[in-house]
Amino acid sequence: MTPAITHTGRNACATSYAFCRRIARTRARNFYYSFLLLSRQQRDAMCAIYAFMRYCDDISEGEGASREAIDRWRRDLDQALNGQYGANPLWPAFHDTVQRYQIPCQYFHEMISGVSSDLEPRQIQTFDELYRYCFQVASVVGLTIIHIFGFESQQALPLAEKCGIAFQLTNILRDVREDAENQRVYIPAEDIQRFSADLGKRNENFIRLLSFEAERGRRYYDESRPLLELVHKRSRASLWALIEIYRRLLTRIERSNFDVLSRRISVPTWEKLGILASAALR
Repeated sequence: MTPAITHTGRNACATSYAFCRRIARTRARNFYYSFLLLSRQQRDAMCAIYAFMRYCDDISEGEGASREAIDRWRRDLDQALNGQYGANPLWPAFHDTVQRYQIPCQYFHEMISGVSSDLEPRQIQTFDELYRYCFQVASVVGLTIIHIFGFESQQALPLAEKCGIAFQLTNILRDVREDAENQRVYIPAEDIQRFSADLGKRNENFIRLLSFEAERGRRYYDESRPLLELVHKRSRASLWALIEIYRRLLTRIERSNFDVLSRRISVPTWEKLGILASAALR
């Protein structure tokens, strides 16, 4: 029998969810807009998962980034999953979300493994290597949040995986300059060599390379499209909005003729609000 939650425990959980909501509101950007179409309980759960993801990224990219910090975070995760929260205010809400929606714990360890691979400079060599990275940092996010959306068919799982690949490929195209400045090159070396491209020079070869990668991303968006019909009906508007925001980002990158070295391309707020309005009417 599951022990009853005490009044003190409920207060701690409510405080934790409020903390996670603040993180999501201020930092989630594309994700947070889609959360607004969910029920309050689902929205809070999304914020808790996002807060965990945000901490993972910060630990891998901050001044104190180290293997020791990642290992500490992994230990904190294991303790939180067992109901031992420590000092970080995100853990009660995170633990409650994982239990409430029966999210497999291995997804969170995959996320940590993915961000830990960013601790040192890297050059992805092949698409197989890139796929594995995208799976760890993005597909497992999709696999996690469809538990919050709700689904019945196991066919949803590989589709959520593909959707995450599409999102991360879009992010990689947007962040070519920023990643290079951090000595991280995610576009596979085999592709760079194929197009004789230099990621520091936006010329014809660069544009052909990024066009090739964008088309690859488009295919993953198209292949994951049936996922919309597999999540619970109450959640479809939120998932549609999330996918549409990322698809629009890829479209903006393409329409700029891959002008990603001089600026950071994004979907403006007014357009995201229009997507939300369209989603609500679906």
